[in-house]
Amino acid sequence: MYPSLPLEYSLRSPPPSAPPPLYHQQTPPPQRRPPQPHATGVPAQHVTPPPLNVNWSSSLCACCSDVPNCCLTCLCPCITFGQIAEIIDQGNTSCGEHGALYALIQAFTGCGCLYSCTNRTKMRSQFGLRENPCPDCLVHFFCEPCALCQEYRELKHRGFDISIGWEGNMERQNDVHMPPMAPGGMYR
Repeated sequence: MYPSLPLEYSLRSPPPSAPPPLYHQQTPPPQRRPPQPHATGVPAQHVTPPPLNVNWSSSLCACCSDVPNCCLTCLCPCITFGQIAEIIDQGNTSCGEHGALYALIQAFTGCGCLYSCTNRTKMRSQFGLRENPCPDCLVHFFCEPCALCQEYRELKHRGFDISIGWEGNMERQNDVHMPPMAPGGMYR
């Protein structure tokens, strides 16, 4: 094969200047582990994270697009906050508990916005929303009613019926995905 190399060397490998043949570079295929389920029981490959930096569905100053909610929020923000917080908290704490705590903080300190801004931050992280027009604390400190109305509209836009709470929304979601029941047996 290669006259300048000894016969035994030329039979075993290519000359030193040639690239090594592909059969010398075989590596075992990577081992694939089955996806591990999360606490919800859904495998990791089926859980899609929310997109990042998504715009809100409506602006901060679009309060008049939902006049009944705007009036309720201006007169009694603790009700709107409680409804929003129950959905964001995924039913771990009820609407009444969130609303009562907000009302107590507002009554004794005048700063219910400190409690509600943490809820806005949770909501933004769950849905991948942008922090605009300014940080959450400033939005709630200067425009508390507008911020609550915007959060309410965002949840409605995402398909939640805020008035029925977390459990009502989960029941409604499960009812939508169930196939219709067919009667048993054969009929002519």
